Amino acid sequence: MSEQQLWSLLRAEMLEEREQLVDQIEEFEDSPALFEESVGELNSVDDQHPGDSATELYERQKDTTFYYRAKEQLKEIDHALEKMEEGTYGICEKTGEAIPFERLQAMPTARYKI
Repeated sequence: MSEQQLWSLLRAEMLEEREQLVDQIEEFEDSPALFEESVGELNSVDDQHPGDSATELYERQKDTTFYYRAKEQLKEIDHALEKMEEGTYGICEKTGEAIPFERLQAMPTARYKI
């Protein structure tokens, strides 16, 4: 398989993952409970058992973490795709040396050679 074919394979994988991340982010953003409604429920603890409030807080924090992680992954994929367009994909941003294909295969958004 040629280098161009390998890059095309990695690009296709990143585009597929990008599409999934965009869908996840849209789901989070369409869920008002993530950022707004659940705050009101957490503040009114008079009618809730403390364990329920803790569970709601934990779930909100977990969802928020997933949301920001998805946004960060999307940013990294967009950066890698931009580098492909510029012709600098697979080049270490620190040393300027080629990043081994095995590393790119394991982590297509890798910026640095180990």
